[in-house]
Formats: sequence, C-alpha cells, structure tokens
Amino acid sequence: MDYNLDKAVDYHYNSFPPEHVNYSLFIQELVQATDALARFDQMLKNLHNTEILLAPLRNQEAVISSRIEGTISTMDEILQYEADYEGEDTATAKADIIETILYQRALKNGQSALESGYNFSLSFIKQMHQQLLYLGRGANKSPGEFKKEQNYLADRLKKEIQFIPIRPENLDDGLECLFAFLMESSFPPLIKTAIMHLEFEALHPFKDGNGRIGRMLITLNLWREKILSQPHFFISGYFEENKEEYIEQMRNVSKTKDWNEWIRFFLKAVESQAIRNLEIAESIKNLYEITKIEFSDLLSSKWNMEILDFIFTYPVFRNNKFVGTTKIPNATAVLMIRKLVDNGYLVVREEAAGRRAAMYSFEPLMRLVRV
Repeated sequence: MDYNLDKAVDYHYNSFPPEHVNYSLFIQELVQATDALARFDQMLKNLHNTEILLAPLRNQEAVISSRIEGTISTMDEILQYEADYEGEDTATAKADIIETILYQRALKNGQSALESGYNFSLSFIKQMHQQLLYLGRGANKSPGEFKKEQNYLADRLKKEIQFIPIRPENLDDGLECLFAFLMESSFPPLIKTAIMHLEFEALHPFKDGNGRIGRMLITLNLWREKILSQPHFFISGYFEENKEEYIEQMRNVSKTKDWNEWIRFFLKAVESQAIRNLEIAESIKNLYEITKIEFSDLLSSKWNMEILDFIFTYPVFRNNKFVGTTKIPNATAVLMIRKLVDNGYLVVREEAAGRRAAMYSFEPLMRLVRV
C-alpha cells in the first residue's frame, strides 16, 4: 500500500457505547433539532398524498448521497432513465446512474422491510447492501457480504489513510453491540441516532457502500423510533456541504473517545436539513395546489387530477407512459399534453421518432428539485 499511515486514526476499541454524554454541551442544538424535525413531520402528516409530493425528495437524497461517494449523476439523468426503464434491469445505464437508482431501491426496500415487522440486524443490513451493490461498479465488491480483510478510509489526493475501521475478526461482535445499543439504550432518539451513525461508519462492515448504507440507517432509525411518522427525512445535503467537518468529527471520536462534539455536529445537521427539507416540501405542496387550480381552468377536463398526480409522480415521462398510467384515451391525452406544452408547463425533451414516443419534463417541479 502506497498510502501514508502517519495521520491515521484507529477504531475506538472498548469505547462503545459511550457511558455518558454531556447534555449541557448541546442542549440548545438538541432542542432546535427536535423542534425543526417536529415541524417537518407535522407537514408530512398534513399532506394528502405523501408519496406523490415527496418522491422528488427521495430522488434528491439518492443523487446527493451517491455524490458524496464520488458518483456523479443528476436529477435529470435519473428521471430520464426512469422514464425509459422503470422496473427493468438497470444494467444498460451508465454506472453513476445505476448506483443512484439502486440507492433509491435499497432505501425503499428497507422501509418496506421495517413496515413488515423486520428490525435492524446483521441479515437486514446485508440485504440492503446486496440491493445497493447489485449491479454496476459495486457488483464486484462482495454485495451482501461483510469484509474479510481490513479496509481503510483514505484521502486519495493526499495519499493518506485517515481512519482504520474495526478489524474484520471483531466486526460481528461490533455490529451485535450496535444493534443491542439501538434496542436497549435510554438516550433520546436523536442522540441515539447520532451515535448509531458514527458507530456504523467506524465499523465499516463492507468493502464498499458503507457511507450510503449508514445514511439510509439515519432515516430508517428516526422513523423506527417514531420521531418521524413516515420515513421521509434525508440528511445527505448537509453532510455533502460540510464533508470535511463531517469526516473530521467522526475521526475525533475515535481519537479522543469523546462523543459530545460529534453529537452536536449531527444535531446541527438535523436541524439545518429539516428546515431545508420543509422548505422544499412546502414549495412542492404549494406548487401542487396552485397547479391544481390552474389545470382546472386550463384543461377543463374530468381527467384533471389524473394528469396532475401523474406529472408530479413522473416529472419526466414519455407519451406512452402517460397514456398507459392515466388511462386517458389517446386522442384526449395528445390534446392535453399539447395544451400543457403550449402553456409552459411541459418542455419537450425529445421529439417522437419512429416508434419512440416523445419525452417531456414538468419544469415547474424540476426547477424546485434539481441538485
């Protein structure tokens, strides 16, 4: 290995879970994060169709969380790909898109598993990992299998090892300890989630994909702890913007055995991201309500709600998907789409060519969620 080990921090053996945390150092951040998350969750409860209005936030999270790991795909690319290949084998897409699509699927399947009565366990995270690395560059990184050799977190530009995770022979015990902590700890849920996320990243159980799995577990645990009424809270935006501090705060826990500064950083991240998620979700909700009124006047059709819900669920789509999903007669659908294009709601991404239907994007929504 050509990497320098001089600045490497080793895993904090025998220091998990923390016996005490000093609430006086972050009580204000805890109150503010709790309040911001409660306001976000209240908005979720008031939405009449959470899936339609929050699908763009889930897409955002997949794009940003993958980007932290160096995967570069855009919201437009993801939605264009889904417009053509939804539900099909993703192997035909470029690697960056595959990884982001698989992130979405793994998160959604994790939510479904918890709803079905499963809990966090070794098999649960193995299953999530298998789905995350099913195709693309991760397929040769032992999907669904724990590491058998020691791995490292490195700064590739500086050729420096930053962190040495737990040894493979200690990994199963470390994970069992983590899951026991989640079930038995009396820490408040936000504190518990902060500790859980750091510990998972420090264990670094897989060859690849640890960061993405660790960030999914934040959402899933807040929901499991009933801090969220639905599993729709996404934090990767803050971590990406503060990536150096994010990594340094995690290293410091292993270096100093002091968890307090990391917890404070995590709580600030939750507050900031809850406020931002609330703003985006409210913008989407307001756009939905305004568009509903405008469509009523513009389209004057019994299909108004079908059209509205479709373009919010699939803001990039092809003509044939529009007709097949809404069940609107073809001639009527063509007329409706022409009206929406003429009035600036839809933009033509690709003209129809041969047997390939035209592709459109619902730009008012896309402008809110592009990252």
